[in-house]
Amino acid sequence: MLVAFSVAPSGSGRDGDSVHDAVAAAVRIVRESGLPNHTDSMFTTIEGEWDEVFDVIKRATDAVGAFGSRVSLVLKADIRPGHTGELTGKVERLEQAILDAE
Repeated sequence: MLVAFSVAPSGSGRDGDSVHDAVAAAVRIVRESGLPNHTDSMFTTIEGEWDEVFDVIKRATDAVGAFGSRVSLVLKADIRPGHTGELTGKVERLEQAILDAE
């Protein structure tokens, strides 16, 4: 499965309106997990089995909680049993479709 998530602190946080330190703490946990992942300006996407992916998301969310009194978490999942390598495979197929259409 692929899960894209965004997690950010809110309420009485440190460092004013900036959330980069909190997001960095979450992304560090994702990267240390060893699961395939990708971070862009809006989401971090993780690939793996249900339990391992959600364990990482929970730990990342807990880490962000240290930066504010509330945490906002947004999730989007692509649950496709029996498929792996989709973190890059989906993008590769898209790029090929674009090339084929030219």
